[in-house]
Amino acid sequence: MLDQVTKVHDESRQGEAFAPEATENQSYSKKFYIESYGCAMNFNDSEIVASILNQEGFGATRDIEEANLILVNTCSIREKAELTVRKRLTEFNRLKKSTPGLLIGILGCMAERLKSKLLEEEKLVDMVVGPDAYRSLPALITEAGTGQKSVNVLLSREETYGDISPVRLDNNGVTSFVSIMRGCNNMCTFCVVPFTRGRERSRDAHSIVREATELFDNGYREVTLLGQNVDSYYWTSADDSETVTFPQLLERVALINPLLRVRFSTSHPKDITDEVLFVIAKYENICNYIHLPVQSGSTRVLQLMNRTYTREWYMKKVERIREILPDCGLSTDIITGFCTETEEDHQQTLDIMRFAFYDLAYMYFYSERPGTLAARRYQDDIPEDVKKRRLAEVVELHRQQSEANMKKDVGKTFKVLVEGTSKRSDEHLFGRNDQNKVVVFPRENFKKGEYVMVKVDSCTSGTLIGKAVQ
Repeated sequence: MLDQVTKVHDESRQGEAFAPEATENQSYSKKFYIESYGCAMNFNDSEIVASILNQEGFGATRDIEEANLILVNTCSIREKAELTVRKRLTEFNRLKKSTPGLLIGILGCMAERLKSKLLEEEKLVDMVVGPDAYRSLPALITEAGTGQKSVNVLLSREETYGDISPVRLDNNGVTSFVSIMRGCNNMCTFCVVPFTRGRERSRDAHSIVREATELFDNGYREVTLLGQNVDSYYWTSADDSETVTFPQLLERVALINPLLRVRFSTSHPKDITDEVLFVIAKYENICNYIHLPVQSGSTRVLQLMNRTYTREWYMKKVERIREILPDCGLSTDIITGFCTETEEDHQQTLDIMRFAFYDLAYMYFYSERPGTLAARRYQDDIPEDVKKRRLAEVVELHRQQSEANMKKDVGKTFKVLVEGTSKRSDEHLFGRNDQNKVVVFPRENFKKGEYVMVKVDSCTSGTLIGKAVQ
């Protein structure tokens, strides 16, 4: 789909390995090492995998040298991510030659898309496990241990892993993700997700509330509800006696405790409703922050992308958000150089950026992903130098807007949830405000997980800087 991603204040992580302190302190006969790439959904999936492996006697480790099993949870969204994963698999195979019995497995979207190539042609892995097949991991590990290549990439219309309590691999201890649905029914022409993660299905609402409650009881103070398109969440009980929509679910999670902050991602512009906006406005602990991908400012290009909304419709949605939630932070995704994009189309994208004035943007130039509808229907006909030039113009405009958005917050006071120590100074803490902006302030006697009122007195292009006030 996309390549050469440029991120501003990007919270996503690429290729990080995690192991919870709890499992490191327990006695496990075997160890697994896992790296995750791509979106927050992938990192949440890795926590589900960790829970399944714990039940089979595997404990997580950050030390690859002591691992009996190496897993890479992959992303197929960008070509760059796939190239990075291939490089890592090659490095792991060098380690395997000197480590008898070591098994290497690939999980997630790339596993689904490139199963035969990775197993047979390149011989980089011992097992391939798709996003809906993690329950079969124990059997696949046993099979791979006999020298056989093992694979399960079957997609499911039912699997949500709702009954599995994830092992929190990122031991931040303050913020966490809760998956509320899997798959996607939107057939955006540039996107591989419907083919790698399958059809959309919503998780049992009671299991979501239970997981979020357990997180709060264990000291977490923020949850982000995850889905490819959270606004289309729609769960019905087995006996059809209960139905829960996304705004209803959002309210249920907010009611767990006023001290539990609630975020969500991602919203599709065609599905986010006034009801969602009014629920956000009603509850102080639901953050005023919405990720609303636009992709392009041109109605013609949006139609080619099968985004199912027009430029004008999107702008009206932004206006409605501003009307109901005046202080709402707004972020987006933008693709430059999609098939047949003209200079006029590109200028319309810049224009819609000026209209929405995003706080945060994830900006890419288009590169064709095999298997997508765009790869089948359209010619990737925009020269790479043109794509990059247009991307540079988008990035520069957003840089200016981001700086202006930061400056307008100087002098204001925000409620900040402390997430940890600043990377630049042990004497400072950092957290985020309601609009998802990073705030840094002197440590004093405050601790991780506390809420602190901070008055902003200066800023950089990506961080608000202030001091705690009473």
